[in-house]
Formats: sequence, structure tokens, C-alpha cells
Amino acid sequence: MKLTNPATGTTLLDVDTDTARTIRAKYARARKAQPGWAALPLAKRAAAIRKFRDLVADRHDELARTLSLEVGKPIRQSRNEMKGLLPRIDFFLAEAAKTLRDEKVFADATMEERIGHDPLGVIANISAWNYPYFVGCNVFVPALLAGNAVLYKPSEFATMSGMHIADLLHTAGVPDDVFSAVIGDGTVGAALLRLPIDGVFFTGSYATGAKIAASTGRRMIKTQLELGGKDPVYVADDVDVKAAAAAVADGAFYNTGQSCCAVERVYVHETIYEPFVKAFVDEVKRFKVGDPLDDATYIGAITRKPQLDVLKRQVADAKKKGARVLTGGAAIKGKGNFFAPTVLADANHSMAVMRDESFGPVIGIMAVPDDETAVELMNDTEYGLTAGVYTPDEKRARRILARMQSGTVYWNCCDRVSPRLPWSGHKHSGIGLTLSTYGIQTFTRPKAWHLRSA
Repeated sequence: MKLTNPATGTTLLDVDTDTARTIRAKYARARKAQPGWAALPLAKRAAAIRKFRDLVADRHDELARTLSLEVGKPIRQSRNEMKGLLPRIDFFLAEAAKTLRDEKVFADATMEERIGHDPLGVIANISAWNYPYFVGCNVFVPALLAGNAVLYKPSEFATMSGMHIADLLHTAGVPDDVFSAVIGDGTVGAALLRLPIDGVFFTGSYATGAKIAASTGRRMIKTQLELGGKDPVYVADDVDVKAAAAAVADGAFYNTGQSCCAVERVYVHETIYEPFVKAFVDEVKRFKVGDPLDDATYIGAITRKPQLDVLKRQVADAKKKGARVLTGGAAIKGKGNFFAPTVLADANHSMAVMRDESFGPVIGIMAVPDDETAVELMNDTEYGLTAGVYTPDEKRARRILARMQSGTVYWNCCDRVSPRLPWSGHKHSGIGLTLSTYGIQTFTRPKAWHLRSA
């Protein structure tokens, strides 16, 4: 399998991929090794994860460069991912012991009732390319701490980062058979899912997630699906227009818009619509597009070349239906997969750009007359990952956000993830959760203990 730099079109590496035979062998070794890993004291499992964390910190620059080369992420943002990973791992390490310990819930003279937390067993982690360290570590770090073995399939577009992760974990002391990287494209992922695993944790598109759910549902195994979003933001009439525009633009275009929680729809109160749009466009025009390895670059390459056609179709559809293209609007000619940062004003819900996931540097902006209309439009979607409101009025924000059909809501911020809070979605944005203490327990199955004294 050839690994290609999306910014230049050049080949980075040619790697061997797994086959059905090698995947079965990795599964068999993981099944054999998992009980011994689970039997280790948690402190020993945690020591390996702590060492992994330290190795990530030590090799920060190398890992960030590899990430930028293979997915086209601007190097400063790759460094941010590496830095941001460390407190996320620290959270899991700090919370694992008290989250996983048995709980005594009742006791009297003759009976004690306890809740235990057994590991699932051998799980499949089919991960994403846009944040391979964040998304992957949300799964395999707590899964390993909880005593599971992990068959980890990185996205084929982040294979080199996936191989780095496996090497670092093994160097840190996680046995090779307890954490195995499975290398290849979607056919390799499909072969992995045919094995008698105990859980599937997938991050990717709704279409693929729906197929996985249909397959695993018949087998009654733990299935978590972190899928896409069409995340809205409402800008109320009482904001500092320039500050709000800058914040929302960053939320829409960071990581070249290739984030499941990127702002993808903007609704602006009609009384400030024109000044907001002007400030927003001014901000976007300052974003530097170019070489992902250049520290000054803010907009990098589109990782998957076919996504360029998706963005082109959305822009053409919006223009046909009355949107104004205020900047950008087309792919950038030359080497690599680049699309100009694009702002579409006067958008409406007949346009694909306001309904279908863009996953690129394209945003639609729509005027609304009041809060009620904003709420209706924000919820008018098949997705429900995040939603945000910008206003200095906390009560107003809480009223609006309480009605959002989203797993995460933001007041005066967006495109933000915290390890302390669960990450989940409504509707087509998925099922299950990662992060928070719930995101540690999700890699276990509860066991009810009824203990009667003789």
C-alpha cells in the first residue's frame, strides 16, 4: 500500500498490509495474552501507559512532522495535537483507579452487594486520520488501563502515525500481543470485524458506521460509533461582532475544516448579519494556505482527494440556489489537494452545504430573525454532535443550549474537547461515548456481586 503526501502527491512509503490470515493470527495472540494483561495490577498497566506518555513528549517534533506529512495538517496544529494529548493521558491515569475499583452499594448483617468492572476482552479500535493521536488514545488508553487487548486499525491515511503509536506502546512495556496494529484499508477493517471480538470502537463516517452497526448487532457485542457532524453555531445580536467572527472562523477552519466538531453552519441574528459576515470574511482572508510544514500555514491540504469533489459540488449547489461566494469557492490548481477557504453568505437549508457534512474549508452563513428560528434551524439536521451559542447573556445561552439535540453544547466557544467531559452524539452522530470517567468504564462490563455470609 502506497502512502501519499496529500500536499505534494509524492509517495512517502510503501507498506505491507495485513491479510485475513495475519489478522486472524494477531487476534489469536491477543485472545491468549489478554487474561494475563488483565491480571496485572492496575499500577503496572498504568506504568506502561505513563511511559508511553513520556515517549510521546520526548518524540514530539518527529511525531508531529510525520502527522503533517501524511495527512496534510499544518505543522503548528500537529504540534498542538501532540501537546494536547499529554493532559488527556494524564486524566486517564489519574482517574482509572477510582473509576475501575469495585463499588460496595449495600451491606447489612448477612448480605453485601458490589459492582465490579470486568474488561470486555479483545476489542477492535478502527480509528480516524484527522486526529489519529486524540481519537486513538480516547479508545486504546482507557481500554488498556481497563485490562483489554486491542487490535488497532489506524486509518490508511494515517498509517505512519499508527505504526508510531504501536512502536511507542511496545517500547513502553505494553506486550506486542496485547496491542497489535492492523494495517490496511477498509477491506482490512472488514476482515477484522469478522473475528469473534468482544467490542468494536469505530470513528468515521455515518455510512460506514451504519454498516458496522448492522453487522455487530446480530452478534450482540459492544459497539461504539463516533460519527460525523454538521455542527451549528448561533451568533446572537448582543455580541462583540469582531471577536465572535474571529472565534467562529477559527472553529470552522481549524485543521482545514477536517474535524467532526468543526463549525459547519453559522446562523447570525439579522440585525448584525452584514457586519458579522464582513468581519468573518476579513478573518478568513488572513488564513495562510500552503505547505503544511511551514509554521505560518493555517490551511493545509485536504487529506482525501475525493473530498475535493464533494466541496466543489456543495459550492456549485449553493451558488445555484442563491448563495454569495465572498471568498474562495474552488480547488487550488497545482500539486496536492488544496481547496481555497470558502465563505458562502445568504445560505439556506435547501443547500447541501447546510445539510451534508462538508469536512473541508467551506462554510455557509444564514441570517435569522430571532432565537426561536435559530433553535429550529440548528436542530434541523440528521446529526447531533455539537452546537454553540455566542452571546454575553448566560441565561439566554442556557435557554437555547438546553434545547439543542447535541451531545456537546458550547457557550462562547466551539470546536473544543475536554477529557473531563463525555464525548458523544445524537442521531447520525453516533452511539456510545469516549472521554470522562464514563469513557473509562465503557471498556468494561459491570458484574453484580451478591455476597451472603455463611
